[in-house]
Amino acid sequence: MKKWIGLFLLAFLAGCATAPKDTLMQVSTIDALLAGAYDGQITLGELLTHGNTGIGTFDALEGEMIVIDRQVYQARADGTVRRMPADASTPFAAVVQFDADRTAPIRTRLTNKAFQEKIDVLAPNKNLFVAVRMDGTFPLMKVRSVPKQKKPYPPLAEVTQRQTVFNYTNVIGTVLGFRCPGFVKGVNVPGYHLHFISTDKTKGGHILDFETSGGILNLDTCRRFFMILAESGQFAELDFSHDRTTELERVEK
Repeated sequence: MKKWIGLFLLAFLAGCATAPKDTLMQVSTIDALLAGAYDGQITLGELLTHGNTGIGTFDALEGEMIVIDRQVYQARADGTVRRMPADASTPFAAVVQFDADRTAPIRTRLTNKAFQEKIDVLAPNKNLFVAVRMDGTFPLMKVRSVPKQKKPYPPLAEVTQRQTVFNYTNVIGTVLGFRCPGFVKGVNVPGYHLHFISTDKTKGGHILDFETSGGILNLDTCRRFFMILAESGQFAELDFSHDRTTELERVEK
């Protein structure tokens, strides 16, 4: 049986079965994923007890995860999207019990950069986590996904060299993810990490670029951070002394 360590990095909330409001819950670290730790750590059923909105990936790094309205979807490298069962697992994910504290209509065309700048104005404290959800229309949506990997797992920077990129035009759907503080380097992705899923659940992936022509932006600022780490297996054997900043930049872009 696997043992788990739960760490509240910003607040210790003993006795809680699920993460409370304004808490980002994360499985493993981004550096572990960059190093090739792709074995699933917790089930999606357990993940959903901690949040109804979020992003991540799946066992063996198969596809991109979108958690929306308490359902988990897998955007696959062949371009399909499927709803995932509760007994599937994840090596890396971040979720929140999304409850917007800021809502803003988007009425003008925004690039990805302008979209991020809009959020920075609405949520100026960059030392807190911000969960992002934007429901709208997207004249341009460029996303990627990666195929299932086989052991021995290659580093993520090698996997993304063989990623599949999809360019969609005039799609309706949801952009969601997180803006994380700069101090989470090695733990999560500093800055913005966003995924997309279309309203009809047929298109999705990790966002590389996009433009929106309008919609509703919702933000949920989170001041607590809860992490679940594996006590054994791949995670226990990793060397985290290596700086993987350059690898992360290649992977995200």
